[in-house]
Amino acid sequence: MIERMTKYSWVLLSSGKEAFLENLRELGVVDITRSSKPVDKRSASMLEAIEQKRELVRCLEKGEDARLIELRSELSALKAQLRDTAPWGNYDKEKLSVFGVHYYCVPEKKFVPSLAEEYPLMEVCRQDGKVWFVVLGDNLPSAFKELPAPSLSLSQLEERISAKTAEIEAWSASLLKRKEEIPSIEQSIAKESSDLSLYLASLEGSSAADESLCIYEGFAPSECDGSLRKAFDEMDGVLCLSQEAASKDNPPIKLRNNKFVKMFEVLTDMYGRPSYDSFDPTVFISIFFLLFFAMCMGDAGYGIVLVIAGLLLKKIPSFRSMAPLVSTLGVATIVVGFVFHTFFSIDFSTWECIPGWMHKLFVPAKIAGFDGTMIVAILVGIVHLCLAMLVKTWNATRNKGFLESLSVWGWTLLIVGGVAVGALALAGAISSQVTKIVIIVIGCLSALGIFLFNNIHRNPLINIGSGLWETYNTATGLLGDVLSYLRLYALGLAGAMLGFAFNNLAVMALGDGAVLNWIFFVLIVVVGHTLNLAMAALGAFVHPLRLNFLEFFKNSGYEANGKKYNPLTK
Repeated sequence: MIERMTKYSWVLLSSGKEAFLENLRELGVVDITRSSKPVDKRSASMLEAIEQKRELVRCLEKGEDARLIELRSELSALKAQLRDTAPWGNYDKEKLSVFGVHYYCVPEKKFVPSLAEEYPLMEVCRQDGKVWFVVLGDNLPSAFKELPAPSLSLSQLEERISAKTAEIEAWSASLLKRKEEIPSIEQSIAKESSDLSLYLASLEGSSAADESLCIYEGFAPSECDGSLRKAFDEMDGVLCLSQEAASKDNPPIKLRNNKFVKMFEVLTDMYGRPSYDSFDPTVFISIFFLLFFAMCMGDAGYGIVLVIAGLLLKKIPSFRSMAPLVSTLGVATIVVGFVFHTFFSIDFSTWECIPGWMHKLFVPAKIAGFDGTMIVAILVGIVHLCLAMLVKTWNATRNKGFLESLSVWGWTLLIVGGVAVGALALAGAISSQVTKIVIIVIGCLSALGIFLFNNIHRNPLINIGSGLWETYNTATGLLGDVLSYLRLYALGLAGAMLGFAFNNLAVMALGDGAVLNWIFFVLIVVVGHTLNLAMAALGAFVHPLRLNFLEFFKNSGYEANGKKYNPLTK
């Protein structure tokens, strides 16, 4: 949910500006209005120093920096030079230069015996279908391309390669040893970032009374009002005014969610923080992204691998924050994979060891003559879109009032009400006669909101025209939105079929069960399912995001133009 904010305005003497900002930093909850980017040379220099330290941390975590990359590049160049020089062997370049030696390399078919009769020529090496030779004095015809004389002999290059390799090993060891510095560097980054934030805040205050006064503006969570009012009253020379923040004030957005939902805030931030009068979509993303991801994977075996991967990520500092999310996605994949009765692309519903009561938990192969998982994907999509419309209706009513949102109410009543009535009728909960009456009532009420009262301040004839246009857009768009959820079925099916193909190849390679065949069997299973898991995980991440960011956000009226809450802190 979006935390309510209080807007604060402070008037103080310019001479007390630094002490005031330091007090705000001590409080640690006030987001004072300031630039998020450098505004002068000093702030640019401070940001550059912070970025350099962040890059150093990244390099130390990977055990690689620009110098190590440069050394490895130099080593590769030396090895390439060694390959080019190897055919010439060891020689004294200075002595040979006295005789005017020219160097050549040609394919064997061009190296004809008559060349040795016409020119003072000596063959040096013959390998890989090529001939390396030298000519004293005269140059060969232009058809033969002369090579530059090797700058170093074979032994000199080997010595340099050995020295460069030792230098790389020493530098790598020094980087590994410097990993111990990461915590202290990160502390320095935090302190310098706080100092930069404080400096940017100090530049934002507007001046008054011939620059003897400063005026600042900021926001803090409303739950902190009591303690903040007391703190501001105790500050000498500071006048504080406060009021409840409104959407027009563009307050920063702070999300407050439980531990489970908080894992998915990173996905919300990928799209953008909600506006102040909108809603926090994270709770919906936490449910449906998790479900969609698991449906796209659709394999209990892959879920186990993801859980193990999540546990291993905890040991990698740069990925530690993502570890709980990966493990959670793995657990959801195990559950959905069990319901889809798939384990590493093997259908275990046919196993004799599975008790009869478990079969009741499995998705049936056919529902109403169609593939069971396809029907489940469509039903989940319908529920997702209906929930989006309910959220849109609630949010519109809260912000605009009931009369200003009659059009939204009309569409929600028509679609969500129609789906609910249809579901009850199919389940046999209501009779066909009652269904008919309810549908007529819903249609009439919805038509009033859609065609006549979509804007109560406008001419009804204009409303009718606007309603017809909106009907066309909604009817065509909603059908496409529902069909978009077929991707959940398609991705799960594709992953299952590819895994099944690898299993078949492995069984074919096993043959009569010889030791070598077992090795091929294991290799095909491990490599095949690793590739399949990687591709399935990529699709299972991207497409559920699309369904949430496009289908859900569009139908829920989500607005993402809020800025992240960033208080001054120590």
